[in-house]
Amino acid sequence: MKVLIKAALAAGLALSAAPSFAQDTIKIGALYPFSGGLALLGDESFRGLEIAVEERNAAGGINGRKLEIVRGDAVDPNQAVGEARRLTSVDKVSVIFGTYSSSLSLAATQVAELAGVPYFELGAVSDPITERGFKNVYRTNPTARMFANRMVSAVAEAVAPALGVDPKSLKIAIIHEDSLYGQTVAGYQQARAKEMGLNVVETLPYSAKSVDLTPVILRLKSAGVDVVLQTSYQNDTVLFFRQMKEQGFKPKAVMGAGGGYSLRDTMQAVGAENMEGALNVDFTQFRTNPKAAPGIDEFVKKYEAKYGMAPRSGHSLTNYMGAKVFFDAMAAAKDLSGPAIREAVMAVDVPEGTTATGWGAKFDESGQNVRATPFLMQWQGGELVTVFPPEAAVAEMKTGVGAQ
Repeated sequence: MKVLIKAALAAGLALSAAPSFAQDTIKIGALYPFSGGLALLGDESFRGLEIAVEERNAAGGINGRKLEIVRGDAVDPNQAVGEARRLTSVDKVSVIFGTYSSSLSLAATQVAELAGVPYFELGAVSDPITERGFKNVYRTNPTARMFANRMVSAVAEAVAPALGVDPKSLKIAIIHEDSLYGQTVAGYQQARAKEMGLNVVETLPYSAKSVDLTPVILRLKSAGVDVVLQTSYQNDTVLFFRQMKEQGFKPKAVMGAGGGYSLRDTMQAVGAENMEGALNVDFTQFRTNPKAAPGIDEFVKKYEAKYGMAPRSGHSLTNYMGAKVFFDAMAAAKDLSGPAIREAVMAVDVPEGTTATGWGAKFDESGQNVRATPFLMQWQGGELVTVFPPEAAVAEMKTGVGAQ
């Protein structure tokens, strides 16, 4: 009996002396759409977080503690709520990262806020995510308002100078698919154009499921529109460019708000020659001057080495940059409680032009990064290249759209 007791005591001492895996790691939730219709860009977004975690762990983790990812799959807002509850109450994660989709983020962040668990949004753009007075929700990426403002500002700062004209002389049209996404961006564009005294001659909504945009194009043509600002998905972007060519409509500039304009599939469906010159405001893409986005080339190398392919979109880079900012904040916090994380996040002060996306990081009271200004890109020779601002550009902006 004594032998058994001694053996049990020895085993107990050995176990207590061995470091506990749970104690020596920090569990972090990764809440993305890994299945369903949003899975491609959900997974692409997660890859950026995954690379940032591996990089941080290789450098010793956070204050000596390794990061352990606990995944949550959210295909819709209801599932996002369920997975956020599981991550916070069952898996007991210290923080959650996500989410790519605004509808998923809006749902999941409510759960995290109630649980007092910090939620780090790295990719969803809907402004209300950080406009609800929450104290545990933070976002590194630009919002829909930031995209809209950059598009309108680019008309005055980039398009008009390239054309050699006064910005106020340009006739601008705002066209958009009529879901919440398109309506939101268009609303911000109208407000910004009014603020800048620019001449918006048409604002035209349409269904993203349209099979004919000829009436929209004929309206633009008859109004003598010089610059088209379009907020669209892939199918309506393809339709617009095909029918613009059919109708012989040749505006001086066409600019998209990410969406369909960012995808190589769109360019291939339309034809590189027809997409030539199309402008796009979006998350930082990979043809960007590394002097303005230090670390962008290294990220691509790490991505290719890990996944055996080139990045599928800028979403991975955006999530990578955001994760790194929040890891630094977690390391600076006195502990991982909500109030301590908030104090550390509010103290973050990263200058623009010093991260792999080219953005900086400084958070306002709502938790929004105010130094995330998106770049202006353009399709040139079948590639989406950064053309503005000058320090981030790898090519000069061309005027005109399609085969001229």
